[in-house]
Amino acid sequence: MTYQALVTHRGEDGKVTSAVEMLDDARLPEGTVTVDVEWAGLNYKDGLCLTGAGGLVRTYPHVAGIDFAGIVRDSQDTRYKPGDRVVLTGWRVGETHWGGYSQRARVNGDWLVPLPEGLSTRAAMIIGTAGLTAMLAIDRLEKLGLHPDAGEVLVTGAAGGVGSIAISLLARLGYKATALSGRSEHAERLISLGSTAVLPRDAFLAEPDKPLESARWAAVIDTVGDRILGKALRQVKYGGAVAAVGNAAGIKLETNVLPFILRGVTLSGIDSVMQPYAARVAAWSRISQSFDIGAYGDLVEEVGLQGLPEAARRILAGQVRGRIIVPVA
Repeated sequence: MTYQALVTHRGEDGKVTSAVEMLDDARLPEGTVTVDVEWAGLNYKDGLCLTGAGGLVRTYPHVAGIDFAGIVRDSQDTRYKPGDRVVLTGWRVGETHWGGYSQRARVNGDWLVPLPEGLSTRAAMIIGTAGLTAMLAIDRLEKLGLHPDAGEVLVTGAAGGVGSIAISLLARLGYKATALSGRSEHAERLISLGSTAVLPRDAFLAEPDKPLESARWAAVIDTVGDRILGKALRQVKYGGAVAAVGNAAGIKLETNVLPFILRGVTLSGIDSVMQPYAARVAAWSRISQSFDIGAYGDLVEEVGLQGLPEAARRILAGQVRGRIIVPVA
C-alpha cells in the first residue's frame, strides 16, 4: 500500500531539499508497531532536520518529524492493538529514525505512549514535545520543593512552544508565572494564557550583571540558555531551582558559584528525548488534566506537509509563536 510522506534529500552539492512523495510499505523502517499518523508537530529540531542544519540527520533520504500522534495500524507489541490512539515524542525519531511527516510510521513500541482518555490526536500535537518538556520541568521543580506559595516562577522564551505551554500549565496549577520574551507583540496573549506579568527581554538584559542579584524568582523554566540563563540563576531566591530545557539563544553558560553556595540554588537539566516510559505516561496523564486546549487555540497554526520547508526556516529564525501542527492523514 502507498502513502504520502515529506522526504528530505541531500544532493551531491550538499543542498538539502524536501518534497512530498508517494512511498510504499517496503520503505518503512524496522519497528514493532505501525501507526497511521494523523497529526505531527513542528519543533526547533525539525527545523534543523529539514534544512540540514546542526548535523542531526546523517542518512538520506530521510523523513523528519520528531513527534506525532495517530492510530495503531498493526502491532507485534502486546501493549498495543489496531485502533489504539498513541503519541510519540523523542527517542531521536525524526533524526536517526524516520518520523512523523508521513501518513504511515513504523517504530519501536517502547517509544509510544497510549493517549489519555479524552485527548484527541490533534490535541496531543498541540501539546507535543513542547508540552511534554514543560510538564517534565514543572514536575522536576516540584520535586525540588516548588509549590504555589513559594513565589513567582520565571519562564524565559515564553512566546515559544515550551514557554507558552509552561505559562498555561503553571497558571492552571495555581502558580504565579512571569513571562520573559523578546516579542512584545505577544504580551497580551501571554497574559491571557495566565502570566501575571510580561518582562521584556531587553529590559531584563539591560540591568548590569552582578555576581549575585536581587532574589526574585522561586524557580525558573529556561528555554533559551546563554546569558539569559546565567542572569536568571543570579536572581533565584534561597533554596530555589532552575529547570534548563533549551538553548535557543546558545549553548554557553556564564555564571559563578555564588547562587549555588550562598543561596542553595539548584540547576537541573530536563531531557525529554530519552525519558523512561513510566515518566512519559505520568506526564501525559497530568497534562491531559491540566492543560487548557481551548485557551491555547489561537496560538496554534496548521501547516500541510508541503508547507513545512518554509515553516522550518521560520521556526529557526524565531518567527513562530506557540505551536505549528501538521495534518498528515
